[in-house]
Parts: sequence; structure tokens; C-alpha cells
Amino acid sequence: MDALHTGLTQIVLEGGNLDGIAAEVSRVLGVGVAFTSTDGRVRAAALSPEHEEALARHQLLDPTGRIRVERIGSTGTAIGPGAAQVSRVAAGGVDLARLVCLRPDEPITADDVHALERAAAVAALLITREAAVAAVENKYQGDFLRDVLLRRSGRSQDLAYVDEHADTFGWDLRRPVIVVVAELDAVSGDEPGTSAQRRQWQERFAAAWRQVCASIGDGIPNVDLSTEVVALLPLTEDDESPVPGHGVVRRAVTAVRGDKGGGRRPFSVGVSRVASALDELPAAYAQARRAVEVGRRVQGGGSMTFFDQLGVHRLIALIPDTAQGGAELRAFVADVLGPLAEQTTEAADLRETLQVLLDTNFNVAEAARVQFFHYNTMRYRVSKLERLLGPLSTDPHLRLDVAVALRVLEIAG
Repeated sequence: MDALHTGLTQIVLEGGNLDGIAAEVSRVLGVGVAFTSTDGRVRAAALSPEHEEALARHQLLDPTGRIRVERIGSTGTAIGPGAAQVSRVAAGGVDLARLVCLRPDEPITADDVHALERAAAVAALLITREAAVAAVENKYQGDFLRDVLLRRSGRSQDLAYVDEHADTFGWDLRRPVIVVVAELDAVSGDEPGTSAQRRQWQERFAAAWRQVCASIGDGIPNVDLSTEVVALLPLTEDDESPVPGHGVVRRAVTAVRGDKGGGRRPFSVGVSRVASALDELPAAYAQARRAVEVGRRVQGGGSMTFFDQLGVHRLIALIPDTAQGGAELRAFVADVLGPLAEQTTEAADLRETLQVLLDTNFNVAEAARVQFFHYNTMRYRVSKLERLLGPLSTDPHLRLDVAVALRVLEIAG
């Protein structure tokens, strides 16, 4: 215990970090150690391959490498003849991190637990210090990138200045990037959350994006803009997606979501087209924000929407969300769809059939196969739809109006 206390004190005095604390605890106690976020994302660790294998064997690692701290808990869990245990790292009543300790070959003793509590207290001091410094840096970086993306000042439009200033942050803005805007979804009515709690969720969300971006490559701009996280992801050579950049975006989003355990919050994502130069970043940012807004309205929370896939939804979303705009949309839907615009089971069933017919270019046989109907049943439905809406099978302009009206119902309700 004295040896650990001396080692930890030396680390603090020398301006060490969490990696140093993890290594010292591991050396003195003969255990595997990891410092994670409160939801289990590893921040620093001293884990051997055997420790990692033990965690994986007992299903305490998710596919993205997150330690499932919620399955371990403060009372610990058995790992063969040994055990794993989680200690809370906190300061001023605020959860900062988790200290995960495991010893696969023998139990964790009461003395070990006492030593881990001391290590957690030292880690809390370091994390608090680092958080204070990071808050200033993130605020400065966020203000700078916001000015660039919104062209808020004359200097932010000076490409040479922007390029030079980005270098001081270690950012590479000279390569083609995709702008990603990620926003936490609104909390449900039975989970209001205090303003302090929502801020904590946002900070943890931003930290997850920083960690994932750092794992993808160097020089990736990634900032917390209070209500959204913005990341400029580069195109990667190993991206096998048919659309440039989509692969790296999906990998990043999957890594941030993990298996949604540990209290991780649901979020929605909007993705821009590729921005090949600095002066294309503002337009790309606007595309990403439009994508996340429309995607959430169409698909609900947890959506990932690419700007190129918005189609006619882009135009519908341009109509102001006001009483007048909403009334105009409802009038258009009612005029085009008539009784099919009603919120009844029968109307919804016929709208589903209508959408399938549109998707199959009014190929009755194919539509019947998709909906598992008999051909004659589908023919009857086509006749009924044409009695209600008009000559859909022969009038392409009417089909276009109907298709748009169905999209309006989808996006605006």
C-alpha cells in the first residue's frame, strides 16, 4: 500500500496522466487496470492480452472495445477463479470515470479495494485538471470552427489564415472531408433530465466522438458546439463503400453507438457530400445540418441520414414549420389523396399498397408478389385506388403528385 501511495504521489507531482496511474496500479497490485468513461469507453489501460481475452470470454467487451461496466458493478463479477470490479471515479459528487480492475487467477481482496479507491481519488484529481484545460481548448477550437463553417468573420474567409490556424490545433484541412453533424435525441417525457444532466450527457457524447475520431486517424477536426458535435471525417483508402466516405462515417457512428449499453444516449446523424476544399466546408456543414433535421423528422430518433439520399424530402423540408406552412401541406395532401389521407387503418393499408405500386412502376404482378397478395386481389386494389384518386396507371403527372403527397405525409405527419 505504501509503495502504491508513493508511486501515485510521484506521478501527480511529475504531471503524469491516467496511463501512468493505470500502469502503477497494475504493477504494484498485479492486476489488469483500465480507466473508462462512465459508459465503459476505455481512456487509459494497463491490460495484458490475457486480461483482454478474459474480458471477452466473459462477454464484458462489446465489439467496439467498450468494457461493459454495467455488467461488472461495484460488487464485482467472477472471472473464472478470479474477479473483475469497477470503482467509481468522482469529484464533487460528479461522476468522472470508472476504474476497472481484474485479476483472472485469484480474487480481489479488501486491501486491493482500498488501494483502488485511493487510485480512483488520484485519478479524479488528474481528470478534473485535464477537463479544465480541455474545456478552454475545446471552447477556442469550437468557436474557430463555427466561424469557418458559418463564415462569421472576415478572417474566417481568409483561406490561408484558416489553414495556418488549423495547423496549430493539429488539424488537417487540406484533404477532402465529409462533414458529420451528430445530435443527441430529445429525452422522452418520462425522463426529463436536469440541465446539468443534459450537459453531462453532451460532454460524454462529445468525448466519445473525440475518442473515435482519434482512432480513425490524426488531424481530424472534432468539436462540441453545445447542442451538436461536428466532425470532419477524411476519406480513407480502405473504404469499400460504393459512395465515397460513407464507409468511414458508418464505422464512426457504429463505434460511438457501441451496443448502446452503459447508459449511452441515442443520437441522430446528418452527413454532407464530400467537401474537397476549404471554401466548400460551409456548404457541406449546411448539408449535414439539413440531413440530420430531415432525417429525424422522417425516420424519428436514432437516424443516420446522408444528404445525397434526401431526394424530394429536401424540398418539403424547406416549407416553414409554421401554422400557414403546415396548413398548406395538409391541404395539398387532402386534395391529392382524398380519403387516403385519413388516419384510419383502412387508409393506411391502402397507402401501403399505393407506395408498393409506385415503387414497382405499377407492375401489378410484382406489387402482388411484394405484398403477398393474389394477383386478382391486387387488381381489385388498383381499381379501388383509381376510383378514389383517378387514373394512376395511365397518368404520370397524377402519379407524381401522389408520390409527393405520400412523402409529405411521411415527413410532416
